[in-house]
Amino acid sequence: MSNQLKVGVVGLGLIGGSMARAYSAAGHAVLAHDINGAALENALAQNAICGKLTADTAAQCDVIFLAVYPAAAMAWLRVSAPHLRKGSVVIDLCGTKRGICGTCFGMAREYGFHFVGGHPMAGTQYSGFENSKDGLFRGAPMVIVPEDPDDEALLSRVRELLLPVGFGSITVSTAEKHDRIIAFTSQLAHVVSNAYVKSPNAQVHKGFSAGSYKDLTRVAWLNEQMWTELFLENSDYLTEEIDGIISALTAYRDAMAAGDAKQLKALLKEGRLAKERVDRGSEDQS
Repeated sequence: MSNQLKVGVVGLGLIGGSMARAYSAAGHAVLAHDINGAALENALAQNAICGKLTADTAAQCDVIFLAVYPAAAMAWLRVSAPHLRKGSVVIDLCGTKRGICGTCFGMAREYGFHFVGGHPMAGTQYSGFENSKDGLFRGAPMVIVPEDPDDEALLSRVRELLLPVGFGSITVSTAEKHDRIIAFTSQLAHVVSNAYVKSPNAQVHKGFSAGSYKDLTRVAWLNEQMWTELFLENSDYLTEEIDGIISALTAYRDAMAAGDAKQLKALLKEGRLAKERVDRGSEDQS
């Protein structure tokens, strides 16, 4: 993209801070807002941003990213919507889509800007601006949720606006599909990891664990305030996934309790074959 963009970022945590750094590193002007004054000052001192996002400066932005919790994102947009430039683009970076898209599509129509739901599929177990980096999203998938999936002009513009971040792929989805799939790929994994590490043996595992323990417990180290909001926003799809894994685990447990080697072997084979099908599907799509 040859022209310099003016980019707004609301929230300078891991995701918002990394977004700000990516655009600044690509030579674009980034303005930010955060209720944490120290994060703003650190971002200014490190040249991750060049100024503060206010009602006046928001009106100058080509694109604004909402990198805060869903309720806070909607609250900021309600106050700021009348000040945004008509035709500008607002993209949220929240972990659920139905609630925020249902609210913000209407605000966009009312005030003449474009709202697109967004979810960058990258992150770490660490939060805060201090852990952000300009290459966090490089090569990562990005999911976008437009109000009209057939609006090719807007989709093309959004893809162009996202080019400086370096996403590896951009997938267009509905809010419903996003929330249903993310309940499995992300939210269930966090619940399972968080529950798994509560075993008393987690406190005495040193010297007895390797990669499998590390892989399964990485996301147990989570931000409980954020994930509580996201889990409750997506509780219908997430509880379905939890019910499914409880049912599957019960089948394994019952086979072992009954000493039923044949049934246990069949269950284990079923899981292995399911993983093989998933991996083959991923290869076919690559």
